[in-house]
Amino acid sequence: MYDVIIIGAGPAGYIAAERLGAAGKKVLLVDTRQTLGGTCLNVGCIPTKSLLNSAKLYAHAKDSARFGVVADNVSFDWQAMQKWKDDTVRRLCAGVAATEKKLGVEVLQGHAEIVSPTKIRIAGGEVPSDTDPANTVFETKAILICSGSEPVIPNIPGVQDNPLVVDSTGLLSITALPKRLAIIGGGVIGIEFAGLFSSLGTEVTVIEMMDEIIPNMDRELSPLFRRALKGVNFRLGCTVKAIDTVGVVSYTTKDGKDETTDADLVLMAVGRRPVLQGLGLEAVGIKTTNKGITVNETMQTSVPGIWAAGDVTGLMQLAHAAYRQAEVAVEDILNYLGRGEVPNTYHQNALPWVVYGLTEAAGVGITEQEAEAKGISIIKKTIPMAFSGRFVAENGIASPGVLKVIADAATRRLLGVHAVGSYASEFIWGAGALIEEQASIEAIRKLIFPHPTVCELIREAVWEM
Repeated sequence: MYDVIIIGAGPAGYIAAERLGAAGKKVLLVDTRQTLGGTCLNVGCIPTKSLLNSAKLYAHAKDSARFGVVADNVSFDWQAMQKWKDDTVRRLCAGVAATEKKLGVEVLQGHAEIVSPTKIRIAGGEVPSDTDPANTVFETKAILICSGSEPVIPNIPGVQDNPLVVDSTGLLSITALPKRLAIIGGGVIGIEFAGLFSSLGTEVTVIEMMDEIIPNMDRELSPLFRRALKGVNFRLGCTVKAIDTVGVVSYTTKDGKDETTDADLVLMAVGRRPVLQGLGLEAVGIKTTNKGITVNETMQTSVPGIWAAGDVTGLMQLAHAAYRQAEVAVEDILNYLGRGEVPNTYHQNALPWVVYGLTEAAGVGITEQEAEAKGISIIKKTIPMAFSGRFVAENGIASPGVLKVIADAATRRLLGVHAVGSYASEFIWGAGALIEEQASIEAIRKLIFPHPTVCELIREAVWEM
């Protein structure tokens, strides 16, 4: 009998297992992969950032002469970049496994199916040596579903069984760079790959249905970020009609014109969907929507004794959101098991997001457009990152970068911070903390930011509001 069985060892699953193991609970963590870490660590966030870092080093080396550093005959080795990526993933996966073992978490590979609120069947993988292979049903007091998400492959003619069409997992493992890459989708995944491959010399075309890239980004900053992606041809407001076997992508423009682009490889990056099939959700009556498993503010599903966290809930497909959801679920599970934890809830009003690349973009809180839609009267300030001494010293006066701060006009409380430029990913969390604490413009003016940093632009902005 386990205290908790966790289905899925991605960011939500392995963090939940760690927290529960540290609390002294008997935990079984089940995943279909041989390695822990889920999509993020194995074929998502971490391998992508490893390759992006190599691409940044290459781009910076080529541009280093203007900083007084001369590097002749700069080149890159794709195979070596892949090895660096694979070694990074291998080390981090091993680190997660070591942590689970240290905390006493039992880990099994296999496909988990919920038989009842207290029973899980595991098939297609390993089972404990003292378990009858014909009876792989395990009993538990609580279940946490963290099955994650998978790429959406739209029903476009020519996509299925086309060797030239890949998802993000397939693109990460290619052995040679394509000369021409077409990316279907201008969201985070598509844009990060666009920046990666264009910086290495690949001719990149991004075809996006919406009128702008990164739909959750403030519309004032989106065009600046798009222009910072040098060497990328954007076709916005376009609908893909078909992809043939030689890489010709046919699409219709927003003006109704039929156009094509040629590609050696096509990345399908139109989004991800929750993994719901085969889990036995219907059999036990767990409510779902087309977005994922329905949960309340403490991550409980519609069935007592069963929780869900991470991408499978459809709340937000971000690893750090999954971490927090898992921790909220763990606290509620511990209460359910009889250990009195301080009640906690999950909310997303101050959840940061980031797009990585040679130029970063990040945001937290509401955008100007969201404020307008909600009828909130705001005050705002947008300033160039060239106001930061460190930004200019490390990037130059002409490098793209801007910071936007949004506050409630009536209360003067901070509502949103949005940025394009270097280090945006590293300071956006602090803006989230200020929003979470409902800090006012006057309160932020009193904070001491280290100098010279890019984050002190927040203080610069609020003094002009």
